[in-house]
Amino acid sequence: MESEKKASMVSDMGAWAMNVISSVGIIMANKQLMSSSGYAFSFATTLTGFHFAVTALVGLVSNATGLSASKYVPFWELLWFSIVANMSITGMNFSLMLNSVGFYQISKLSMIPVVCVMEWILHNKHYSKQVKVAVIVVVIGVGVCTVTDVKVNAKGFICACVAVFSTSLQQITIGSFQKKYSIGSFELLSKTAPIQALSLLVFGPFVDYYLNGKLLTNYKMSSGAIFFILLSCTLAVFCNVSQYLCIGRFSAVSFQVLGHMKTVCVLTLGWLLFDSELTFKNILGMILAVVGMIIYSWAVEVDKQSTKTLPHAKNSLTEEEIRLLKEGVENTPVKDVELGVSKG
Repeated sequence: MESEKKASMVSDMGAWAMNVISSVGIIMANKQLMSSSGYAFSFATTLTGFHFAVTALVGLVSNATGLSASKYVPFWELLWFSIVANMSITGMNFSLMLNSVGFYQISKLSMIPVVCVMEWILHNKHYSKQVKVAVIVVVIGVGVCTVTDVKVNAKGFICACVAVFSTSLQQITIGSFQKKYSIGSFELLSKTAPIQALSLLVFGPFVDYYLNGKLLTNYKMSSGAIFFILLSCTLAVFCNVSQYLCIGRFSAVSFQVLGHMKTVCVLTLGWLLFDSELTFKNILGMILAVVGMIIYSWAVEVDKQSTKTLPHAKNSLTEEEIRLLKEGVENTPVKDVELGVSKG
């Protein structure tokens, strides 16, 4: 039992480490690919389509070689999920374009309380006081790290709301699908990736043209840009797989809370690799965020332990209880249901 628990813990840590490393890696690769000082490939939605196309190809090869098994999930549910996921991607891109960086960061922070409320509404899930305190500390810490100027406009606000709602719903749905259909994370991703890839590759160039006024066909591709596109796609496979793995193992709220560790890593690496400014405010926010994550981990563990120690209802009757019930049935006069009189 103890060895199984340790193996599960190692597996959880592995999934989380893969998600953090691949997510931070893809941000660094995309920064080089999309920045004006890099290769100026400013087609974020289309690039995401490439990501899902490569992920779908990996899933197809895995199923064909027998490395993974394909389980049945109704097509309409996969289609609905893909629409929600694509709304999340497009909404985030539009939110970043139309809003200030400060408001964009606030909208991302708001996903934690939104996920909590949605899980409460959809799954009747409740959170302890300790977990709520930890979430608040994490939100404040990451907010201090990242939020600068905050400017709001009507279009940007609507896009941010769509992005937050669809991303939260997507993360909750991943977990519920895995439980509902007893499907592994990679198998679920293999089924949704082709739909997302097709739709993003068809509509992505038009979305990108609206965002930046540039046509993909006019972009001059270089060997360096191709290398970073392939690197980004490779990291995206690990990032997508690990995201599904993490949400299957943890809750959507845990994924959001621990996900802010990536923000801390990105800020630190940006300072180390790209000469980004790291102020006292950033450092203070990072410390707060890390403290909040430690409190959150402790609070979740306390909840698990308290759940285990709760008294459980009996699942079976003892022989003595069965004998007494039999005697009760045999000695009780049978009544006529309609007349309510004893027949014994």
